[in-house]
Amino acid sequence: MGISLSIFLIAIGAILAWAVSAEVSGIDVQVAGVILLVVGVIGLFASLVFWSSWGGFGNRDAAASGGQNTTIVNRDRP
Repeated sequence: MGISLSIFLIAIGAILAWAVSAEVSGIDVQVAGVILLVVGVIGLFASLVFWSSWGGFGNRDAAASGGQNTTIVNRDRP
């Protein structure tokens, strides 16, 4: 789950929890909103914690080489 989906779930959950007053048979809209809000917050926290391993602004050269550093040394021979 990415940051944008987490923020979307937080927004939808907040709307359902606090702004909707409709009643639907078989489901409590406010509880569903709180559940979406909590899932969104957990997803946002997980996205921020694992940001560097998922891409982020980390070292892209190391990620492109599979995490292995390769050193090439050119020597002039006499």
